[in-house]
Amino acid sequence: VFGQTEDSLANRLPRRFVHGLGVEARPEYVFPTHPFLRGENPERKLIRGAFSTHFKYALHYQPGSIYDRIYGNVYQGIGLGCYSFGESRQIGNPVAFYLFQGARIARICPWLSFNYEWNFGLSGGWKPYDEQYNSYNKMVGSKINAYLNVNFYLRWALSPRLSLTSGVTLTHFSNGNTNFPNAGVNTLGGKLGVEYNFYRKEDLTSLHAAASYHIPPFQRHVSYDFVFFGSWHSQGIKTADGLSPSPESYPVFGFNFTPMYNLNYKLRLGVSLDGTFDGGANLYTDGNVYGSVDKSDIVRPPLGDQFALGLSGRAEYVMPFFVVGVGIGANVIGKNDLNMFYQLLTLKIALSRAVFLHVGYRLQNFNEPNFLMLGIGFRFNGKYTAF
Repeated sequence: VFGQTEDSLANRLPRRFVHGLGVEARPEYVFPTHPFLRGENPERKLIRGAFSTHFKYALHYQPGSIYDRIYGNVYQGIGLGCYSFGESRQIGNPVAFYLFQGARIARICPWLSFNYEWNFGLSGGWKPYDEQYNSYNKMVGSKINAYLNVNFYLRWALSPRLSLTSGVTLTHFSNGNTNFPNAGVNTLGGKLGVEYNFYRKEDLTSLHAAASYHIPPFQRHVSYDFVFFGSWHSQGIKTADGLSPSPESYPVFGFNFTPMYNLNYKLRLGVSLDGTFDGGANLYTDGNVYGSVDKSDIVRPPLGDQFALGLSGRAEYVMPFFVVGVGIGANVIGKNDLNMFYQLLTLKIALSRAVFLHVGYRLQNFNEPNFLMLGIGFRFNGKYTAF
């Protein structure tokens, strides 16, 4: 619900979901970003392609409802994707389990629309790097990796219930810097799918009557998000001859306080105060260590040298249940490793009108992975909610 005005409308027009099922095939090109993919493997095999099959369960809002019209035929659900890279012995055959959400960008004609969709979840079944048994695969360091995907596609409505989809898809797999190595895997490809939505007759016949309800104008306002997060990450340790992977992972804790100006139903802008404690920051060796590093070689700095405070600009795309955000910022307090320019990608998953789960990923200088941000958030003065 959005507020008192919309609550009264929602009472007259129940927010009922329509269930749907979908199947997709995605042939994909694997970007050769790592020597392993370019043939530096036991078979001297170029790994250029992947294929995945996806099974999806979706919830749509009732056609013509307030939510359907404001958010462009939005839908959300859960999916299962089965991947093959043609090299199961050293890469595995990963299976991804994910949340997804999509909506219409533009209606081309009554039976054809241009849409987007994002997928976010976890993938398992990888064969990670192992010094003895899988030493060539210095690309994947974890059996379980994050799965991120965005796709843009055309939906061809064959009937009110049955549709075909075709488009392009971009995918990224990585472990979020929780373990070495973390080169990740990136793919670009196409998708072809079929969807069936279980609309009842009254769902379709009530469409014109539902569209007659007035959508209340948006009341601009400022809301305040508090987020508390924690995670862990690996770290490169400075040695006499360069950097060496850390022998263990280090904890990260932090908070964000973000006043957000709500411009409309879909967009928020704001500035965030970002506090971080990074247990892997500013670690070093005594200068006589070469090659690999043991725990006994590592010198820890004073505790204060592992705290940082930064400011970031934030933008959030608001949809039912989910809020996708991006941010760019810099630490104004922080020494050496923590004196950085950073970027953020976040997903907020609504649990109630004022409480949400927070999943984020922070980069440094647009290309260096920093750490995950897994936590909980609280929203104050949220007159409109994505739940």
